[in-house]
This record gives sequence, structure tokens and C-alpha cells, in this order.
Amino acid sequence: MSRSRLAAPLPLLAAACFAAGAGARMVEPLLPSLAREFAVSLSGASALVAGFTLTYGAGQIVTGPLGDRFGKLPVIGAALLLYAASLLLCALAPDLAALVALRALSGAVAGAVIPLAFAWVGDSVPYEQRQATLSRVLTGMVLAQLLAGPIAGIAAEMYGWRAAFASLGAVALVVGALVLRRAAPEPAGAGAGGLGLARHLELLRRPGARRLLVSGGLEGALLVGGAYPFVGSFAIERLGLSTSEAGLLVACFGLGLFAYTRAAPVLVRRLGERRMVAAGGTAQAAALAGLALAPGWEAAAMLLALAGLGFYMLHGVLQARATEAMPEARGTAVAAFALVLFTGQGIGATAFGALIAATDFRLAFGLAAPAAVALAFWTRAGLPAPAGTRGAPGS
Repeated sequence: MSRSRLAAPLPLLAAACFAAGAGARMVEPLLPSLAREFAVSLSGASALVAGFTLTYGAGQIVTGPLGDRFGKLPVIGAALLLYAASLLLCALAPDLAALVALRALSGAVAGAVIPLAFAWVGDSVPYEQRQATLSRVLTGMVLAQLLAGPIAGIAAEMYGWRAAFASLGAVALVVGALVLRRAAPEPAGAGAGGLGLARHLELLRRPGARRLLVSGGLEGALLVGGAYPFVGSFAIERLGLSTSEAGLLVACFGLGLFAYTRAAPVLVRRLGERRMVAAGGTAQAAALAGLALAPGWEAAAMLLALAGLGFYMLHGVLQARATEAMPEARGTAVAAFALVLFTGQGIGATAFGALIAATDFRLAFGLAAPAAVALAFWTRAGLPAPAGTRGAPGS
């Protein structure tokens, strides 16, 4: 694909990733206020996290093969329109049960967006340049990390939590329409393979893919859904911040992600994938251990920025590897990785919510720290030793 044709969809893909990523992150600073409004515990309100992430993962069984068959951009655009409708319905939810159900629906359709965006990049860019190009698309997810929490927290304080869902629904509606308009002349990848479980079973027969999927599932359970979603609640209940202040604190994680998107080409070239994974796990462990001991928001803010950088040093490698796990059906392969990641996230949110309710935030963060190191070094052991150009498939 020519450079001009490649560059044209990248801002739209970044905007699509923002909309989907914001849906996953916006609820975190709202959990305490939603728990109060619906008269449930924080653990009970965490069903709003688990409901989104479990269906986000389960939907990958269908959305990945759909992207391979009908084209990745058309499926992304259609999914965004359905996602917008579900968010607008969330704003009208009369009770917690309805809100959880609608969050589950929004997760199922949002799940098509980010994996297929990454798969589109995989179809269009050589592996040696893939992490750098993916980092451009990741800008949308970074903005979601930076803005979703603060905007949701401020909107909740000023207008109520329903305004947060309605605003994001409007954004998703506009972006979905623009992606569909851009997708019309981009049928690349259409007609590839069948739908459903067959492609996923084919992927599971590949040993390298199986190890990659296990890493993704553990990352989801221990970090994406385990420790990190409860930082906002920790800031409110233990550091004494308001909902909007907690949203701003959570956004510091996004500063680390932003640093990764700027530094990714240099990191890949100088460190290679194996050392990036090890450094990413170690950085997250240090940040989580420090967070467990943080005396105030200032220290927590710096630690969360470190955690964000470390997270994507590990996750960025897994993500790039997912685009190469089954090159003839990248939509399916990346969707399968998202399936295990978000299934793990849903399980982790439930387990860590129960652990925090029974013990304390600081214990949960302290337990997640050594788990991050163990995960990173186990993942590193499954990557090929460096050979030739660092960052290439043989590295």
C-alpha cells in the first residue's frame, strides 16, 4: 500500500480507538458515585467493568473473522454506530441491572474496533515498521487514557453520570459515520476465510500463538482488569480526592502511554522486544509496589506515569506479535488476543474487587507487583532470541 493511502485512515483509526478506549476507562472514576446512587458496594458496582470487558472479549469470536471476510474498515465503522447507540441507551438506564446489561452490549460491539484497527495496520505495514505505526494509532487510546477519566469525572460532578455516557455516544456516532465513508473504497481483506470458531481453532494449533494468548489473558487478569481499574477508587477512598481529581490522577497513566507512543521507534531499535518486555514488567512492578506505599497523590501521579510506560513496553510487544500470529487472517488473530485479554480483565476486575472489599487497596497493589515481573519474564522466555534486525520477527 502506498504511503499516502496508508496515512489517510490513520487519524480516523486513532479516533476510533479513542472512542472504544474511552468506553472502557470512563467508568473507573464513576464507580463510587454509581455505587452510592444504586445503593450497592464498590464490589457490586465493579460489575460495570466486568460486564463491558467480558462481552468485549467474547465478541471477538465473531468480529475478527467478520473483519477478515468483509473488510476491516467497514466492520469498524458499523461497530462504532452500534456502540454509539448502546452508549446513548446507557444514559437512559433506570437502574444498575439495566446499566450493566447495556454496558455489556456496548462492550460486545466496541470489541471490533481496536483489534481490527491493529489488524488493518498489520495488513498494510512490514513488521519492522509495525510497532512504530501502531504507536500512531495508539495515540487515540492514549487520549482516552488521558481524557476519559477526567472528562467523565467532571461531567458527573457538574451534570451527573448520564452526561458522560451521552457525550461519548455522540463522539462514537460521528467517528463511525466518518469511518464508513472512508471505508467504501477499501475492501482489502474481504472474503478471507470463514466465520466463527474454525479460524480460532486453527490459531490455537500454533504453539507460539498459544503462548501469546496465555500472556494476554494473564496480563488482562493481573493488570488491565486487576490492579489498574481500582486506582480511581483508591484515590477517592484512601487519598481523599474528589471524583474529578481522581479522574485527573488516573489520567497520569495515560502520560506514560503517551511517552511510549513518542519513544516506540527508538525503544524497539535500541532494546529489541525481549528487553522491552523485561523492562516493562519491572517498571510496572516498581510502580505498583510504590503505589501500595504512596502517602499522597503527588507520589501516586508519578508512579502511575511510570506504570503506563511500563505497561505498553510489555503490551506493545504482545500487540505487535498478535498481528503476526496468523498473517493470512490477522483480524481473527488480533481479535483472539483481545478476547483473552478482556476475558482476563473481566475476571481480574471481579477477583480484585472482592479482594479489595475483604482486605485493602494497598494489599491488592502489593500482590500485583511481583505478578507483573513474573508475567514479563515468562513472556520474554517465549520470544525468539535476537537475530538480525532488532524488532523484526526473529528478534
